[in-house]
Amino acid sequence: MLHTLAVDDEEPALEELAYLLRRDPRVAEVQTAGDGQQALLALDRALASGRSVDAVFLDIGMPGLDGLALARLISRFAHPPRVVFVTAHEDHAVEAFALHAADYVLKPVAPERLAEAVRRCAESAAEAAPEEPEQGGAAPERAAVPDEVISVELAGVTRFVQRSEVLYAEAQGDYARLHTGGGSHLVRIPLATLEERWGAAGFVRIHRSHLVALHHVRELRMEAGRTYVVLGGHMLGVSRRHTRQVREMLIRHPPTAAV
Repeated sequence: MLHTLAVDDEEPALEELAYLLRRDPRVAEVQTAGDGQQALLALDRALASGRSVDAVFLDIGMPGLDGLALARLISRFAHPPRVVFVTAHEDHAVEAFALHAADYVLKPVAPERLAEAVRRCAESAAEAAPEEPEQGGAAPERAAVPDEVISVELAGVTRFVQRSEVLYAEAQGDYARLHTGGGSHLVRIPLATLEERWGAAGFVRIHRSHLVALHHVRELRMEAGRTYVVLGGHMLGVSRRHTRQVREMLIRHPPTAAV
């Protein structure tokens, strides 16, 4: 059960956000604040009383202390609550990604989209909670996701490339070129097939020609109105068709170690 704080300087938007949060069975409490300063006071009161705030649902465009500035302050807390940006402005997703936001929800807020953000916060809070060991032994470890090995033929030599080493795959007709930190390898597998096979392992299409491993992405950039991902020294353009999906996935699943 989440203890939340909703922050928006527009009263109708704040009331609607609080109403939707209170309807969610995973939310135990909803506090509200009309600007960044009120939000800081609410967080301070919660800390002083020993009650935690698990998630802050935060507008960006506010007078005075705006949402991005408030999120930067929150990130310095010893145990910061998760931050979900709720905004009408799509062009702040890069900053949200850099601040490790839990999610980025666009206005007007769709109830099912907000519910997805709440679910992610609840799962994150549950993962962060200390696990109780099973009776008679230690807590079970998570099963590792099995890697996949792809055999590559070149001039009579067979090499074996692990999926986890692949930074991105590039379409070349009925073939795909797998780019790793040590070079590239051509395999007779269409990019669409790799997308289907590797989607569960964190690979996402960013362009009709490129499939990237989210766990290798180190930066999300905006230049001249276009979005790019940076991984392994390569900067790849994200098509307009895929931009929103890629931004949301990177915000929900910030890069960690390779799968």
